[in-house]
Amino acid sequence: MGCFTFVKLMMVLFNLLIFLGGLTLLAMGIWVSVDGNSFLHILGPFSSRGMQFVNVGFFCIAIGAVLVLLGFLGCCGAHKESRCLLLLFFSIILIIFITEVAAGVVALNYSSFAEEILRAWAIPALQKNYGGDPVVTKIWNTTMTELKCCGFSNYTDFVGSEFEKENGGSLPPSCCWTNIAPCSPAEAERSAMQGCFEQILETLKQHTNIVGGVAAGIGVLEIAAMIVSMYLYCHLDNRVT
Repeated sequence: MGCFTFVKLMMVLFNLLIFLGGLTLLAMGIWVSVDGNSFLHILGPFSSRGMQFVNVGFFCIAIGAVLVLLGFLGCCGAHKESRCLLLLFFSIILIIFITEVAAGVVALNYSSFAEEILRAWAIPALQKNYGGDPVVTKIWNTTMTELKCCGFSNYTDFVGSEFEKENGGSLPPSCCWTNIAPCSPAEAERSAMQGCFEQILETLKQHTNIVGGVAAGIGVLEIAAMIVSMYLYCHLDNRVT
């Protein structure tokens, strides 16, 4: 077996696994979106409380669709020796890789800028949608309960909000140490609960090695996929000429 044939076979098998994995995620996402209660019932004790609030269905559908597309392009491109499909596969992987690198650079060097972007989204949601929108309310309640935090920055994110007006000046119970309603702004100030953004950053710092290892592993796989696809593309180009 020649080098080209071996690389081609590995490319087909690897992308076939990606394609099947994407189909699995796609099916799971559709199942969760259509019948989430049945899915959580089957998981039983392994289902975390957060899964009941965060709509993981659309996330699984999006990731599954991308994996299905990549698996199809890579598998068919290698099997049919299609330069067009291989180039398209390489281009998509390259775009994803550049996006990930750019996001990492922004997160490392422009954390304050990223914080301002998140703040511009989170605080209006807390002011206007918390307590009225069930999805927003459940997501924030779960986040604040699990991380033992209050709001994006602190309890002041809820001051003057629709939730405070509708509850006679009370804030969410998570904003007070007692964690019992009613939670007044004065009690929340004495409790001095940290904002959820700070808690998320602290959690990420505690798991920096794991996050970095996963990111590095994904990056290596993407680089390997680009190298292999470009090798096949160039080899086919030489054979044609």
